[in-house]
Amino acid sequence: MEASSPQDQLSDARELDLENSGNVGPTWAVTEAVRLRRFLCYGSEGATYSTKEQPFSLENALTLVQLVEGGRGCEVAEEVRRLWPLGGATCPNASLFALAVCSQHTDARAKRVALQVLGELCRVPAQLFAFVQYRKELKGAEHGGMWGRALRKAVANWYNGQDALSLANTVTKCKHKAGWSHQDLFRLSHIKPANDAVALISKYVTKGWKAVQETYADREISEELVKVFAYLEAVEKAKHLTDELEVVHLIEEHKLDREQILTHHLKSKEVWKALLKDMPVSSLMRHLGKMTADRVLVPGRPDVAAVCERIQDEQALMKTKTHPFSILVASENYKRGHGKRGKLKWDPNHDIVEALDCAFSKCLSNVEGTGRRFLVGVDVSARLGSLALGSSVSTVAVAAAMSMVRLIATDESVFSDHVGVSFIYHQPLCSFRQAHNCITDCSLPILWATDNHKMVDVFIIFTSNETWFGRENPAETLRMYRQKTGVFSKLIVCGMTTNGLSVADPDDRGMLDICGFDSRAVDVIRNFVLDII
Repeated sequence: MEASSPQDQLSDARELDLENSGNVGPTWAVTEAVRLRRFLCYGSEGATYSTKEQPFSLENALTLVQLVEGGRGCEVAEEVRRLWPLGGATCPNASLFALAVCSQHTDARAKRVALQVLGELCRVPAQLFAFVQYRKELKGAEHGGMWGRALRKAVANWYNGQDALSLANTVTKCKHKAGWSHQDLFRLSHIKPANDAVALISKYVTKGWKAVQETYADREISEELVKVFAYLEAVEKAKHLTDELEVVHLIEEHKLDREQILTHHLKSKEVWKALLKDMPVSSLMRHLGKMTADRVLVPGRPDVAAVCERIQDEQALMKTKTHPFSILVASENYKRGHGKRGKLKWDPNHDIVEALDCAFSKCLSNVEGTGRRFLVGVDVSARLGSLALGSSVSTVAVAAAMSMVRLIATDESVFSDHVGVSFIYHQPLCSFRQAHNCITDCSLPILWATDNHKMVDVFIIFTSNETWFGRENPAETLRMYRQKTGVFSKLIVCGMTTNGLSVADPDDRGMLDICGFDSRAVDVIRNFVLDII
């Protein structure tokens, strides 16, 4: 196969560079395009995804920097534009960092394209704040300010491009993040409001509600401005009311969100019930514990039945493409009966637990098949109570759920050993663990597939134990398997309780290590399987 040009590599995520590696068989070469896509997907150019958050810096984005310095910043920005909409294909903050690197370079065209992409893809203020902060950090020791004409125009265009009521909601719901506020950005971007509604909101953000009242008190305003004024007035009233029923009225009339309500009002059952009516299901599931602890949700009451119905709404789950693992996280957190921090405790409601289990089953149909043949290895028997880093879900639950997802989504085989979970198909194929040492030999599933003439596209190993090379190095075993079968198989090792793994060959595109396990890991696995990274 002819090697593709760097530009082709960046424009086609499925383009594979193959090279012969002598006696160990063919491998996927790790090109600069692959390293860039890795960074955009999970914030690292290496073959390891970790749930432990790492700060972005030029030092861990060397390929990104080389591409930009080499005059290819436009290609980087275009790759962000292409991958971002592919639900879960990129990590938003990593993509924003990449755009920040492109936008601060001296290449005027790369800067222009990067800021255009920012305007197209940036949807929420937290992302805009993060981008501006990355720009500030990148400026670092360089002389001169970061607020040039191009950045000021991009920020101003972001605000001017918003729908009036949406912008009013945005500036009152997420007021600051990453060390920046809307007031900072309005002031530093020298924004010239595109219309009267943005002008009103600009006045509110920069001068405050009192200034808005004084300016518009006796002025005849349009119907749109009346709506914006009324919305901002409701947000301000909610800050000063003592009567919870008046707060409830404002929530119901103006669709106020939880973030716009004062903390002491959130102790009120009636306020929570009002918020529940329009609360997104994802947010609802995050707050099930608190609402149960505060007796907002009481067994046998209509509110519980309504919540259970929303949790199990199959059409809503399909519309949002909710992954079963997201439901699992919510379920495990709720069943635990206490929060991660603080003193919040509750007795899990049986009906809600059943609704979450039902939602998990319904979400299995949301998992799209990949057309790949999987062999899943599970070794979590040594510490059944251990939690996966990054999600506070037990390693047993993670391994069981992900194996079930693979079984239900496609016609796949499962390799398992003493996992102790009933719905995993159990095949005592061979000893997965090194006897008595609680150490996982990652080469054994590949050796079993080789000995039994099984055609496997993707090997996935879930373990809560230490990994060990055993008789064979997994990377060498995988290459031998590829050479023997002619199948360019991949290997994913999920060390669910470790912050460090070194199984994957960093120069083999077909190998991936995962440290811990969270919702992002689900997307990383899918991207890896589908050759996006």
